[in-house]
Amino acid sequence: GCGIPEEQIKKIFGFFYSTKGSKGTGIGLAVVEKIIKEHQGKIKVASKVGKGTTFTITLPYLKKTTKS
Repeated sequence: GCGIPEEQIKKIFGFFYSTKGSKGTGIGLAVVEKIIKEHQGKIKVASKVGKGTTFTITLPYLKKTTKS
């Protein structure tokens, strides 16, 4: 894309929010954020209108535990 205006960034993770009109459902980023949070992760957005957008996803590293 061509970047997301600052006032829209606060809305993009809301269910059914879309800038695509009837072409989108508005659930994609909401579902992504929910899954990431359920895994104790974070998602950050960096965007410049006219340049583009970067989504950074951070998930915790969990060591496998063995049963005793």
